[in-house]
Amino acid sequence: MCTHIPKCPSADSSDREAAQVVAAHPEQGWSLLCNAVLVFEDTGELLPDGQIIAPHRSLAAA
Repeated sequence: MCTHIPKCPSADSSDREAAQVVAAHPEQGWSLLCNAVLVFEDTGELLPDGQIIAPHRSLAAA
């Protein structure tokens, strides 16, 4: 899917979130990355194979 030079990280790579955004829908809370990963505003992810990655943003200090 990626035509960028250098290529974006693959969906199974640990740095998959570094891929370029190809479609952004902030009003709906998600973006589609070049590697076909859906990233949600709560930092959760949906991988192309259907695997769900739980949100992983750090908690704010109280």
